[in-house]
Amino acid sequence: MTEELNFKAICNLTTKVMGLPTGSLSTKSRKRQLQVSRSIAAYIGLTEEKIHRNVIAKVLDRDRCVTYHYEITHKKNFQHCIVYRNTFKKIYKKYKHVDGKKDIFISGKHMKNYLLQNKVYESRKSDVKLEVKSGEAICIIYTTYFDFSNQVESIKLALANYHFTIKII
Repeated sequence: MTEELNFKAICNLTTKVMGLPTGSLSTKSRKRQLQVSRSIAAYIGLTEEKIHRNVIAKVLDRDRCVTYHYEITHKKNFQHCIVYRNTFKKIYKKYKHVDGKKDIFISGKHMKNYLLQNKVYESRKSDVKLEVKSGEAICIIYTTYFDFSNQVESIKLALANYHFTIKII
């Protein structure tokens, strides 16, 4: 769920840094600049954010197998292709700058208290458990099917400046 949003943010950052139109990484164009940018965004998503290959493939509108290609050819491209190397350095520096501004929680207890103070509510009769993870901290939010989407949106708003993932248990 948030993996897709995280990868879309990486794609938006990549297109912004390279001066490409927003959403152009998911087009079928084979222009060199788009191919390199697409490959770099996928590689950063795979290695830095640990985003699942299926999510990356879905956002890029490609087959999942291409993510293996991006990962395997990165080292060779970085060593031998000056266009790839310069583009990677440019995008990665910007990614690390943005990434460094986001925080993580130290403990699950602190994260849960923070969420409850920021308009995230728990239900006494829960049907769904949301596992929110930030760094090594994990907390469980209990909710119902009817209030599920509202709670997810509230969590996203509350943790906008944090690294986090949400998983349904």
